[in-house]
Amino acid sequence: MKKVVICGAAGRDFHNFNTLYRQDPDVQVVGFTAAQLPNIDRRRYPPALAGPSYPDGIPIYPQSELLNLCRRKGVDEVLFSYSDVDHQTVMALAEKVLHAGPSFRFESFSRTRLRARIPVLSVCAVRTGCGKSQIARYLGAAYRDAGYRVALMRHPMPYGHLAEQKVQKFSSLNDLKRANCTIEEREEYERHILAGATVYAGVDYAEILSLAEQENDAIIWDGGNNDGSFLHSDFHIVVVDALRPDELCSHYPGLSVLLEADLVVVNKCDSATEAQIEQIKANLTKVGPEVPQIEARSKISSQPEQFEGRVLVLEDGPTTTHGGLSCGAGYIVAQRQSNVEVVDPRPFAVGTLQDTYRNYPHIGPVLPAMGYGQRQIDELSKTIAAADVDWIVCGSPIDLTRVLDSETPVVQVSYEYEDMGPRRLLDYVRKGFVDAIR
Repeated sequence: MKKVVICGAAGRDFHNFNTLYRQDPDVQVVGFTAAQLPNIDRRRYPPALAGPSYPDGIPIYPQSELLNLCRRKGVDEVLFSYSDVDHQTVMALAEKVLHAGPSFRFESFSRTRLRARIPVLSVCAVRTGCGKSQIARYLGAAYRDAGYRVALMRHPMPYGHLAEQKVQKFSSLNDLKRANCTIEEREEYERHILAGATVYAGVDYAEILSLAEQENDAIIWDGGNNDGSFLHSDFHIVVVDALRPDELCSHYPGLSVLLEADLVVVNKCDSATEAQIEQIKANLTKVGPEVPQIEARSKISSQPEQFEGRVLVLEDGPTTTHGGLSCGAGYIVAQRQSNVEVVDPRPFAVGTLQDTYRNYPHIGPVLPAMGYGQRQIDELSKTIAAADVDWIVCGSPIDLTRVLDSETPVVQVSYEYEDMGPRRLLDYVRKGFVDAIR
């Protein structure tokens, strides 16, 4: 029996196990390893999800223990199963694994994709923070307004009790509260729900897909990080960031995702320079597929529009950690104001937030909205209180007042998709997707 370890980050790794190994009598998965996110190791993939071949479930180890685990368990193969990791880091890990003895491999998206009975439109990206979700919201609203029942299926974010998160459906903010969703989950789900969508997510995507098929005419897949869709797509949109023109193929598996595109959206063109836009177009010509490209803007607004004094900027967590951006939309809005002092939160960080700054030294004078559990939420509140500011500028898509214990007034920053130029997103999607619904 071949012994396998799956390297992951509580998402693609579980899906790969479910689709590749759960029913395979010739493979024993001796463990998962967890990276990139806090508080997702030292758990077990439970028997209810792992299946009868794993009556005790499957342990989840820190990735730092991978090489020792390979030697101790006599592992034959390591399957790399998470995303938005720079190529140098991936290959350095691969060579260490090969030195330890096992083979190191990736799995083709096509072998793990599920085929839906209803049409699927996927929205993915080459890096975290390109603007996938705003495009998914925009398209979902357009087709709901046209009378279609369109599900929003989200890349997994199972950070709690995995068996309870097997199949999740969120139609209201109360659903998020009942499920004890973390800040990171709320960042991805809340705006979709407020826009009128029902969000489907969880751990077992065969079961999730079955539920979504019963209740909808079509599915929009809102990808996570720069990972590929878990579903076969009738139309595949890939978002690239004009502010990061050299990152089309710098992080695994962004290039694989890009090469599958039916349409490329060059986003944030309103914030980028002409040189950046020309550079990303040139790079797309070199490495990208020969498919249509459109330019778009992430329209940024704030409520209230005017504020002053000492300001702390809180940004989307994944975008400013493994997404690689030093700041985000919140900082842009704060910098537009006169009579504002942006307070650097780093000296006031407590607990695991100090670890976050050490692990991601590129982060600028902003506070990443790390909230993988109540402990980190409390640490955010303590850090904000210690900074003693007049306003919080929130570039995270969640409503902070619902989750943080703070009396400091909040400037909520929002960003929405807008076409920029003569080529319009809906024109291409109508040709590639709506006909499939009909």
